[in-house]
Amino acid sequence: MSDQTTNSKHDTVTWSNFSEYSLSPKGTGNDELDKAIEAAGYSYDQEQDIFYSTMNPWQRDIGYCRLYDELAAPWGMIIDCEPIYFEYLGKEWMIGFWKGQYDLVTGGEIGVYTRTTDLKLLGVLGGAYYECVSNTDLLEMSYTLKKNGKTLFTRKGKHWWLTGFKLGEFSDPSELTMDITMTLHNVSMRDAFVNGLWNAGYPLDEFTRDGSTVSFTFSNPHTPPPITRTSATDRIIQKKNELLCETYQDITGSSKTIRDKVKAIEEHAPHLYDKVIRTGKSKQSYETFSSWLTDGKKSNH
Repeated sequence: MSDQTTNSKHDTVTWSNFSEYSLSPKGTGNDELDKAIEAAGYSYDQEQDIFYSTMNPWQRDIGYCRLYDELAAPWGMIIDCEPIYFEYLGKEWMIGFWKGQYDLVTGGEIGVYTRTTDLKLLGVLGGAYYECVSNTDLLEMSYTLKKNGKTLFTRKGKHWWLTGFKLGEFSDPSELTMDITMTLHNVSMRDAFVNGLWNAGYPLDEFTRDGSTVSFTFSNPHTPPPITRTSATDRIIQKKNELLCETYQDITGSSKTIRDKVKAIEEHAPHLYDKVIRTGKSKQSYETFSSWLTDGKKSNH
């Protein structure tokens, strides 16, 4: 096997520097399952029993725009969104924070992006489009996701998309908090990010600064929620999500490893198997959107 991987749109990541992003044993112990999870853009952390995004998954070519957040609820994900916008070195940055219920999993995310263009989607919807940052702009970051004050898991690394998803755990976004630490490239970038926090509604007493590092807790969003997040949609979709998690727990309750749990799901609830493999934001959802995205980019030329 080669000692490095490459992505045509991104810088080279060697196995030696990629290893620093992982703190816990990887893999389920089942090669076939690991390959399926990898194809979905994730790996498995045995120690914390969570799935997390890899450095160069297919999602890295998709980027971000606000419509993703608007489509989350219709696609079965009830999540809090907190986009922080700021300018630094002539670029418009967006660092986003997300937490909540992603269908069959409870999870949290931090994503780092820079603006490239404006889109006009389906000939009607408009908005800014952001690309995922290259490896030269990866940031040191960490967070601890807690549910009602109890730690679910911790993620730490130099990344563009730091995520964690706990399978079969059901949560309301209001039950979750993320204790976040972001280390920016320098103090100037830190000040720009702090200005973004301030503009988003974070008062000075809700975050701390130490050199180029900023720490704060993401609890109740300070920015406006997606218009698709209503009490009615939350109630309907969360009822479905809770039932999915209860079904998963009932079927896997006696299983001790993720391999055994997935095997039990395959045997007793095959309709849930794809949801297990499609942890977090699904490829199918993004593929639906990608055709709109391509048309939107073309319409701007």
